[in-house]
Amino acid sequence: MSPTSAPSILLDLLEHAPADKVAVIIPEQQLNVTYGELRAQVHALARQLAAAGIRCGDRVGIGLPNGLPVIVAFLAASAVGTAAPLNPGYKEDEFRFYLGDTDARLLILPPEGVDDARRAAGDRVPIVSIEADANGRVGLPGNPNHGSLIPPAIDDVALVLHTSGSTGRPKRVPLTHANLSVSAGNIARHYQLGPNDVALCVMPLFHVHGLVASTLATLTSGGTVVVPAKFNPLAFWRIARDHGVTWYSAVPTLHQLLLARSADPGSRRPAGAEKLRFIRSCSAALPPRVMHALETAFGAPVLEAYGMTEAAHQMASNPLPPADRKPGSVGRGTDVQIGIMDGGGRLVRQGQHGEVVIKGPNVITGYENNPAANAASFVDGWFRTGDRGYLDADGYLHLVARIKELINRGGEKISPREIDEVLLAHPAVAEAVCFGVPHGTWGEEVEAAVVLREGANADENELLAYCKERFADYKRPKHIHVTRTIPRTATGKIQRGAVAKAYTSKVS
Repeated sequence: MSPTSAPSILLDLLEHAPADKVAVIIPEQQLNVTYGELRAQVHALARQLAAAGIRCGDRVGIGLPNGLPVIVAFLAASAVGTAAPLNPGYKEDEFRFYLGDTDARLLILPPEGVDDARRAAGDRVPIVSIEADANGRVGLPGNPNHGSLIPPAIDDVALVLHTSGSTGRPKRVPLTHANLSVSAGNIARHYQLGPNDVALCVMPLFHVHGLVASTLATLTSGGTVVVPAKFNPLAFWRIARDHGVTWYSAVPTLHQLLLARSADPGSRRPAGAEKLRFIRSCSAALPPRVMHALETAFGAPVLEAYGMTEAAHQMASNPLPPADRKPGSVGRGTDVQIGIMDGGGRLVRQGQHGEVVIKGPNVITGYENNPAANAASFVDGWFRTGDRGYLDADGYLHLVARIKELINRGGEKISPREIDEVLLAHPAVAEAVCFGVPHGTWGEEVEAAVVLREGANADENELLAYCKERFADYKRPKHIHVTRTIPRTATGKIQRGAVAKAYTSKVS
């Protein structure tokens, strides 16, 4: 099967594989679900949702953990209305906000647990429960009625997600069937995915990374996706070995957890890594040293990619060998136009720094009910990503920083990512995050927080001296906080703003 970039509805992505080909594996249940079974379950649940009154445009909240039910629920909800997956770990106030903001008509939950969601739904949002039985069948218990299924249009909204909200109130991102199907096809084609590929999905399926890269791209190519209930570094390679995994995609945090559990450098790669064609990293910056360590430990090329919810995930990626993969770069645009724009809205030449802007059929045309955000985020058909970077002579994109995270010290703009990477090169440092704090004279001053490697010893003075040898005075951190943990989002991104808030100090 050769995935194309022609837009389609999501149900059509399932139609090309043979009925007896395995589509989804749930390792904890030793459950193999074929494409024929998956198609039947999705259509049946879609008709049940239609019988429950869900229509085009209606939002169906989904608070399910990783597994077969969330995949079936997502595809079924997108077929009759709009899927709105939510993190099952949210607290009551978070559920209340997201259910209200999406105007959810229905909330799908497991039969037990997720009590915060139940309290948030109250009497306002009806709750239905689904789970997979011993035979892997997913449906609404006690609801034999089947409504009529009217196929959606490719421009109907299939999925609504929210931005992280790290720079303000979360914005609603409406992703159409066309956005998602084109993005899934782009990813499958770029990595040459096919029916013989087996993806191991370790990212949560309430996030675009797991939904589109690991799941939809695999189903588009007729391959198999293995979906454990949650990421477990102790079980990862056993699952990979048992199911012949050929690739996986994760955030750097998860890659580093796997490295921490791997054998000593120079020994054989773990059993289960033999069939890996490549390892993909996305959704946060991958330090070059981690890329090299992954390739050494696991014996497969590591391809860093660049994605955003507003682009239905992938925008750029390093290519498969024999083409060059560049440490510190997120590669070339993958069927997505990428430009660099100055503050006046003009595209600049290769090598010049500016804001990364994108165009493509996978990119949304606007946030939902947010004219102010749309006016700020779109210019001449380009979407402004909020990232600062540059294109090199080969067209590879290098990201410098989130524009709103740049530290402005007396007019000097400092990329926190640059300081992160130098600190991560220190042999005692396992994690690092740099940030700006208020300063009476300079406006902002540079500080950082680090987590030390297990068994390592280093204090603030040693780390400050290390930075002094490597940075000009204006750029080096003036305080480095040694801590046990660094706060991250549910998908593993460092919450730089939360760290800055926690460690903000008055520097005179």
